[in-house]
Amino acid sequence: MKHVSVLLHETVDLLNVKPDGIYVDGTLGRGGHAGLLISKLTTGHLYAFDKDEQAIAESRENLKDSLDKVTFIHNDFRYMQEELSRYGVEHVDGVMMDLGVSSPQFDDPKRGFSYRYDARLDMRMDQEQSKDAWQVVNTYPYQDLVRILREYGEERYAVQIARAIEHRRQEGPIDTTFQLVDVIRSALPEKELHKKGHPAKQTFQALRIEVNDELDSLERGLREACGLLDLHGRCAVITFHSLEDRLVKTTFKDLSSAPFVAPKIPLKADQMEQASFLLVNKKPVMADEQELAENHRSHSAKLRVIERIRGV
Repeated sequence: MKHVSVLLHETVDLLNVKPDGIYVDGTLGRGGHAGLLISKLTTGHLYAFDKDEQAIAESRENLKDSLDKVTFIHNDFRYMQEELSRYGVEHVDGVMMDLGVSSPQFDDPKRGFSYRYDARLDMRMDQEQSKDAWQVVNTYPYQDLVRILREYGEERYAVQIARAIEHRRQEGPIDTTFQLVDVIRSALPEKELHKKGHPAKQTFQALRIEVNDELDSLERGLREACGLLDLHGRCAVITFHSLEDRLVKTTFKDLSSAPFVAPKIPLKADQMEQASFLLVNKKPVMADEQELAENHRSHSAKLRVIERIRGV
């Protein structure tokens, strides 16, 4: 299946790309957003991060005509500042992040991200890390499974599913995605099995987030990205589920709010510390009707953008 970048033009347009600017793509994927941004550069440069070596290899091919304008970095974007310092980069003009799992990752049966294909439980974005979904499902204590399903999957039947996993693995390990789906189905009431949507969706989301430490990575990555921004530099982030969007919204609101000053403290307006960032869009940008019709993945996408206005 061909990968179609979500909110492609909206994201790059809102970065206000300068031809000679320095930019970061925190989630390179197959290079869709990167390719459009690079097309707007003359003497500028893009530093592209991804935890998935396969994604970097494919993007290197997709961007082969612009390799002089891009540096590929195989690492989590939470280490953005450390990695860029190796190249002497202390400030950038913009950062973009397209969060979650890419369509090619979902559509590769061997990666174990999808409940639509039977494969070994894996779900690692970085194939070099040791922790995978098999380890989580087969070794995590019952209480940890409940916590993960509740916090990361917002699964209302977390207790029942965790208990079913615990019982099933007493017979032997749960090795594959389809085996896990069967366990999940066995834990749910009949009425839930007939509702719209796959019954394993939230559990698979929760496991994927745990395996890849996605929310902790995002929280640190957002701070790293905004800390790198030069004056009038922007950070654009696309989210795909409520946990991501809530974290981005909260972080951006915090960064764009002036420090609290008690009303009793006698300060003039020009003496009060101002916020260093400004929300570019108070409400998230979402896909238009055409994109919704052409790209199913865009239905849950939300784009939020923040700009540094002082404090460099």
